[in-house]
Amino acid sequence: MDVSQIVKRINGFFEVTNEDIYASESGITYHVEKKVNKLGYCVNLTLETIEEARIHGVDMMVTHHPAWDEIYGLKQACMEKLAEYSISHYYNHLPLDDCNFGTNDSLLNKLNVEIIKRTHGWEGLYFGRIAEYDKEIELNELVNNVENLLEEPVKSWRFNNKKIKRVGLVCGNGAPTACLKEAVENNCDVYITGECNLYTIQYAQFKRINLIIGSHTFIELFGIQNLALKLCEKIKELEVVRLNEEHYEANT
Repeated sequence: MDVSQIVKRINGFFEVTNEDIYASESGITYHVEKKVNKLGYCVNLTLETIEEARIHGVDMMVTHHPAWDEIYGLKQACMEKLAEYSISHYYNHLPLDDCNFGTNDSLLNKLNVEIIKRTHGWEGLYFGRIAEYDKEIELNELVNNVENLLEEPVKSWRFNNKKIKRVGLVCGNGAPTACLKEAVENNCDVYITGECNLYTIQYAQFKRINLIIGSHTFIELFGIQNLALKLCEKIKELEVVRLNEEHYEANT
């Protein structure tokens, strides 16, 4: 199966309500005209993950993030490396945050928390969630659960003495206080995201909401993993492999 056919299958997994927004947040960044026998998935497109793809003999990479414009020169370097290795690349960003098998839903499902509300809307896509436990749990237990799931240390701050019932989540970069504000307004006991800064911590302290910060990469892994596994289910002859990425300690 070629790249265009695989992308068509991927598009079929999503309920697209705005074609322009969907196209601006997903798509092929490098296309090689050859059959795709092996597909590699990971969160980020970097020179290191492209090298992983080469080592594994991957014909096409599927990632959550493209090469970031903010990392000056990276996009061009990645295109050159993809061309050198004849590897195609596709990414899916906000639609994967929004969908029911994507970054947010997959993480909460693995934490056994019931999703009750989609939040943090942008152009018809929702990149946050509110969820609730059936029974309250201690913050330390939730922190341990998140660390075991992500297989990395996380940062946490306790700003109240209550047990955890309601959880606010923004997978990826939920550091802006505007993102945290929505969790506060929904009476969450804890806010989980993949990045933070001083304002995030001080606003959480001010509003007495507990805070858990994983890494931007591994808090979003399960969404892109689900996408790759759905492809594998649909295309039986397609081999799928996870591409390793570095673990970085969560920001403080």
